[in-house]
Amino acid sequence: MKTEAVVLRAHGGPEVLVRETIDLPDPGPREVRVRVRAVALNHLDLWVRRGMRHLKLAYPHRLGADVVGEVDAVGPGARGATVGQRVVLGPGVSCGVCEKCLSGQDNLCRRYGIRGEHVSGGYARHVVVADDDLFPYPEGIPFAEVAAVPLVFLTAWQMLVDKAKVRPEETVLVHAAGSGVSTAAIQIAKLHGAHVIATAGGTAKAERALALGADHVIDAKTQDFVAEVKRITGKRGADVVIEHVGGDVMSRSVLAVTAGGRIVTCGATAGHEPAIDLRHVFARQIAILGSTMGPKASLFGILNHVRAGRLKPVVDRVLPLWEAREAHRVLEAREAFGKVVLEVD
Repeated sequence: MKTEAVVLRAHGGPEVLVRETIDLPDPGPREVRVRVRAVALNHLDLWVRRGMRHLKLAYPHRLGADVVGEVDAVGPGARGATVGQRVVLGPGVSCGVCEKCLSGQDNLCRRYGIRGEHVSGGYARHVVVADDDLFPYPEGIPFAEVAAVPLVFLTAWQMLVDKAKVRPEETVLVHAAGSGVSTAAIQIAKLHGAHVIATAGGTAKAERALALGADHVIDAKTQDFVAEVKRITGKRGADVVIEHVGGDVMSRSVLAVTAGGRIVTCGATAGHEPAIDLRHVFARQIAILGSTMGPKASLFGILNHVRAGRLKPVVDRVLPLWEAREAHRVLEAREAFGKVVLEVD
């Protein structure tokens, strides 16, 4: 069949995103076609659009990891899907048969990839996916809000729960509160009984971080976050740091964490080669943990929390899919607090 999509055929600025009619194959064995209703942006969309050295894209390529919609057609032998059923798509894809996949660590699969980066994503009216990419839709919540859940909540959940093993009464420092991962991390930390200190750029974002549950907010534009964390914690420092900025923020996070604390990093938007004084790391026994995405099975629990209202997706604005260029501009300019979502008419 043919469907409309926003695609790229070359790397560059937002202008490389173009609306086209594309050919979409019918769903094959154990595949499902989904009528996309909403797709959320991530910074990954910007990086793929600009181009990264390891990327080998099949053009026309579609961005978009976070996809929600309705089952439109079911291929032979597809399981757990009926036409008309609302679904959430998992953002990660893997082989499904290796030791890591079968042990529930699919994000460590050697063939692991992310929708919109390694395979085409959801910037389209329809997509065809494997039946094991489908997750139950939290009924009663609008498509645009549910689309804001998968990648960032899965990432933040692994960082806090699986990697940092956050405990009640611990202090968690969450950097860049306006980002999707950080809006999720603030809520997950509070869900587990932690105290949250967030950094944010400016008064408006600071106020929204407080409304989201942060106990203290540091204005990254005017305050030294290391000094402020030490002041708030009585010179002790944070037990856990959630970090995805990189650069000097990562370097100084080593100074903001307590002895025996944990720094978990999942990105490096401001620089991937931070200068770290290793004497602080070994003398104060600091753990620095890398994290990418999370096991797909964690989405079941996350979506249950969303359904129950214990975790709430944060949407800054909703635009039509056909205004993807403007959505990229907003995200690139760091104008958003939370997620920018594209609706598909």
